[in-house]
Amino acid sequence: MEKAEPEAMRRPEPARLLAWYDRHRRRLPWRALPGERQDPYKVFLSEIMLQQTTVAAAAPYFASFLARWPNIEALAVAPLGEVLSAWAGLGYYARARNLHAGAKAVAERYSGRFPMSVSELITLPGIGPYTAAAIASIAFEQRAVPVDGNWERVVSRLFAHSEPLPKARARLRTLAETLLPDARYGDFAQAMMDLGATICTPRRPACALCPWNDACAARADGEPERYPLRLAKMARPTRRGVAFLAVRADGAVLARSRPMEGLLGGMTEVPSTPWEGALPTDPVQHAPVKAAWTPLNAPVTHVFSHFALELTVWRAEVPAGTVAPAGHRWVPVRGIDDEAFPSVMRKVLARL
Repeated sequence: MEKAEPEAMRRPEPARLLAWYDRHRRRLPWRALPGERQDPYKVFLSEIMLQQTTVAAAAPYFASFLARWPNIEALAVAPLGEVLSAWAGLGYYARARNLHAGAKAVAERYSGRFPMSVSELITLPGIGPYTAAAIASIAFEQRAVPVDGNWERVVSRLFAHSEPLPKARARLRTLAETLLPDARYGDFAQAMMDLGATICTPRRPACALCPWNDACAARADGEPERYPLRLAKMARPTRRGVAFLAVRADGAVLARSRPMEGLLGGMTEVPSTPWEGALPTDPVQHAPVKAAWTPLNAPVTHVFSHFALELTVWRAEVPAGTVAPAGHRWVPVRGIDDEAFPSVMRKVLARL
C-alpha cells in the first residue's frame, strides 16, 4: 500500500505563488514582460539551451543565436555546421543538433508556426515531456506541468515526499498537477521555476520569504534541505586517450569532424586515439601523420555527464605542404573560432 503524503499545514494556494511572482519575477532575456505576448521561438530556444545548463551560462548564447537567427525560419535554413559552431562551449552538443532538427520540423510540418499542444510538440525532434510542457504552458497558456529540477524540489518539500529520485518523478508530477491554478498556466510554470531558483534552493532555502512557507510539510518537520531524496550516485569512471596536435608551418591545425551520431556528434576535434580505460601502449601508431611527435607535460582533463576524460597531448610540427589525411582538414589559426570545437578540444588547442 502506498504511503500517504504528510499533511501540510494548509493547502498551497496558487494565487499566493502568482502574487509573489508578480512582485519578484526574474528579468530573463527570453521572458516576455508583464502584459506582453510570449514569443514561442524564444521559449523553444531558451528551453533547449537551459537543459542541463544554468541561466548565466545560457544567456549570452541565447542573445547570440537570436541576433544571428531571429526566427524559426532563419534557424531552419542555417547550415548545421554553423549552428554547431555557434553552440561550441555550451556543452551537451546533441541539444544543438536537436535544436536545428526541431526548427526544420516546425518550418516544414507547420509552416513556421509552433504547434500548441503537448501531444504535437512532443513529436518534434529533441523535445521530450518537460520541454513540450514548458512550451505549451509558457508560450500558449496550455494546462501543463513542466516539471524540472526546481519543480521537483518545491513539490517534494511541500509534501515531504519520501521516495527518492529518480523513482519519485511520476508521483511528483501527479502532485504538481494538484497545484495548478485555473488560469495563468505560463506564469505559474515560471513562478515555480523562479521559486526553486531563488527561494527554495538546494541548500539553505529562504523559507521565511516563501509564499507557501505555511503550507510546506518539510519546513514544518524542520528539515527542508533533506528533500528531494536521491539514490546514491554511481562512481564516474575515467577514460583516457591521446590527442594529436599537428601544427603546420603556416600555423594551421589538423582537425576532423566527429561522426554525427554519438558523443559530441558533428563537432570538430583534434585527432585522437579512442577514449578507453587505459592509454595505448604505443600512441604514435595512432598518429594521423608521420612526424616527430613529442608528449606535452600537462594532460587535459574534462568531465562529461557519465565519465571523466584525461587526454595526453602529443604535438608535432609539420611542413607547410603536408597533405591532410582522408577525413581530416587543416584549419588556419584565424578559422579556429569559426569551427565547432567543443570545450574539451579548446582545452587541447590551448596547448598551441
